[in-house]
Amino acid sequence: MLNLSMFLEDSARKYPGRDALVLGDERLTYAQTDALANQVAALLVSSGIAPGDRVALSCPNLPWFPIVYYGILKAGAVVVPLNVLLKAGEIAYHLQDCGAKAYFCFEGSGELPIGQYGRAGFAQAPECVDMFVIGADAGATGAGVTALDAALSGRPSEFDTVVREATDTAVILYTSGATGRPKGAELTQSNMVMNAIAANRLFDTLPSTPDTHLLTLPLFHSFGQTINMNAGFAVGATLVLLPRFEAAAALRIMESEAITIFAGVPTMYWGLLGAVDESVDVRRIAANLRKAISGGAALPVEILERFRNRFGVQILEGYGLSETSPVALFSDPEQAPRPGSIGVPLWGVEVRLVDREWNTVTGPDTVGEIAIRGHNVMKGYYGRPEATAEVTRDGWFRTGDLARCDEDGFYYIVDRAKDMIVRGGFNVYPREVEEVLLTHDAVSLAAVIGVPHESHGEEVKAFVIVEPGAEITADELIAWSKEQMASYKYPRQVSLVEVLPMTATGKILKRELS
Repeated sequence: MLNLSMFLEDSARKYPGRDALVLGDERLTYAQTDALANQVAALLVSSGIAPGDRVALSCPNLPWFPIVYYGILKAGAVVVPLNVLLKAGEIAYHLQDCGAKAYFCFEGSGELPIGQYGRAGFAQAPECVDMFVIGADAGATGAGVTALDAALSGRPSEFDTVVREATDTAVILYTSGATGRPKGAELTQSNMVMNAIAANRLFDTLPSTPDTHLLTLPLFHSFGQTINMNAGFAVGATLVLLPRFEAAAALRIMESEAITIFAGVPTMYWGLLGAVDESVDVRRIAANLRKAISGGAALPVEILERFRNRFGVQILEGYGLSETSPVALFSDPEQAPRPGSIGVPLWGVEVRLVDREWNTVTGPDTVGEIAIRGHNVMKGYYGRPEATAEVTRDGWFRTGDLARCDEDGFYYIVDRAKDMIVRGGFNVYPREVEEVLLTHDAVSLAAVIGVPHESHGEEVKAFVIVEPGAEITADELIAWSKEQMASYKYPRQVSLVEVLPMTATGKILKRELS
C-alpha cells in the first residue's frame, strides 16, 4: 500500500511549522500546504473523481503546483502534468489522449495566457468534465469551468488519503519519443517514491539538516518534479520557487535564501556564470551551496570547471528520461569527478549497452544503446501496448541513446536519440514540428533539424519546399508556426529551398542540412 502524497503528509506531521514553499514574500508551512492539498482532494472526490481517474495540471512554478499535485494523489487519482507552453490544440490532444476527467489550469497573463489556451483546449475535450482555473476571479466561469478559490471555499482541511497499490499509476508524463505524437509514460507509485528516495540517498540529504532548494526547473518536467519537489518534500526541505529562470534573479535568491541545492540544465549554469557581477556575494552563495546538479543535456566541461572554480562546488551530472522516473545514472559523489560522464547506475538500477537485437555489447568504450532495468522503469505508455513492446523486454527499457562505458563502469553519451533537438533543456522532436508545418497550405515538404545556439544549446531550424504557385516568406511561416506550437518547439529559423537532399528511397538526408 503506497501513495506518493505521503511525502507531504509525513513532513507535515513532523515539521508542521517549517517552511515548505517560498515564492517572493509568500511563505507556506508544511501544515498549510498539506491542508490546502486536502481541500483539493476533497474537491475532486465531491466532483466524482474516483481512484485511477486522470487529472491534468497546467501550472508554472507556483505554490499551487505542488498543492494540486499532492491533492490529486491524495484523492487516489493520477496526476498528468502538462507543459505550460502548450497551445489549445496541443492541450486538447493531451486531455483526450489520457482521458482526463478534470483539469487544473493557471490563469496566466497576457505574456503567457495559459488559461486562455487551457479553456480552448478544455472545450475540445468533452470527456473532461471539470476545469478549475488557478488565480481566476470568482466570476471567471463557463461550461464546466470554475475559479479554484471559489471551488475550494468551505472545503475541509482534513482528508483521509486514498490508499493505492505500489503498482498503481501515480503520474503520467508525456514524451514525444523519436517519432509520432506525444505518448504518456505511466509511472507507478513505487517508481516515483523510489526515485525520490534514491535521489536523497545519492545527495546525502537528511531531515535533521534540512536543505533549501531553488526550483528553476519546471515542475511539470520529470527532472524538477523528482529531484526537487518529491525528494525535497520527502525530507522536509524548503522549496524556493522561481516561475521563470532569470540568472540574476536566481543569484539573488541563492544569496538571500541560503540555497543549499540547485538543479538545472547546462544553459542555466551558463547563465549563472554570465550574471555574476560586483553586486553578487559569491562567497555567501558558495558557503551555503551544498549540491549542484545538472541534467537534460550534456554539460560542457568548460562550464563545469568554471562553476567549480567560482562557487567551489562540483556539479554532479546525471542521465534519465521521463520513462525512468527520471533518474537512471548519476555522478558518484564519493569518487573523483569524470567530466563528460553521466556517471554510474543509480542505487537499485541496472544498465547495459545493447545492439538492435537486444544483445549485450561489451568491452571498454564499445558503443551501444543504453538499456535500463530497475525500480524506476515505467509501467508502459498509456493506451499504447505496441509502442511499449517496442522499447521494453523482460523489464528492460531501451532508451534510444547511444553510449560507451569505460573500464571503471562510468558511462558516456555518444549521441542522443536520432534527430532529437534539445533546446534550452526541452526535447523537441523534428517529426512533430514537420507534421505541423505540413498543415500549412503553402508548405509542400519540410525537414527540421537542430543547429548550434550559444545560449539555448540548439535552435530549431526548418527547411521548407513551398507548394508550386504559393507565396510565403520565411518570416511569415515563423510567425504562423509561433501560433501553432509551444514556444520551445516552433522554428526560429526557416530556409525556403527548392530541393532537399534524399536517398534513392526518398528518405531525407538530414545530415547534409545545416
